[in-house]
Amino acid sequence: MSIQVTSSAFKEGENIPRRHTCDGEDLSPALSWSGVPQGTASLALIADDPDAPVGTWVHWVVADLSPELSGLPEGAAGLGVDGVNGFRKTGYGGPCPPKGSTHRYYFKVYALDKKLGLKSGMTKSDVEKGMQGHILTQGQLMGRYSR
Repeated sequence: MSIQVTSSAFKEGENIPRRHTCDGEDLSPALSWSGVPQGTASLALIADDPDAPVGTWVHWVVADLSPELSGLPEGAAGLGVDGVNGFRKTGYGGPCPPKGSTHRYYFKVYALDKKLGLKSGMTKSDVEKGMQGHILTQGQLMGRYSR
């Protein structure tokens, strides 16, 4: 069983609208999910770009989201503990690939059997370490963006 992650802004494998990127308003897209198992203590969200020239680029990290949530609204902030992205800012930083390239962006949701208890400003690495051995299930949505 896995979490099904969807967005009203784009479908799996489709282009992420400009408003959710550095070329637009840079707002996080609305996300919805289902399939969170019983016994989930918290959810975590990681959005990243494995196609970045410098290695995987982190666009969004959120820990300790309530397991009662079934999604996040567009421009969401403050619903969990926000981490630092690759732009060295807390919260969401939208797709911003080099000109002339198309990148893939993965929005991954994890159901955990514990709260991570991390502080605002944590990193993707901190979340991944905290999740080790505590992931009940996960799911993802992939979108693309070209410049």
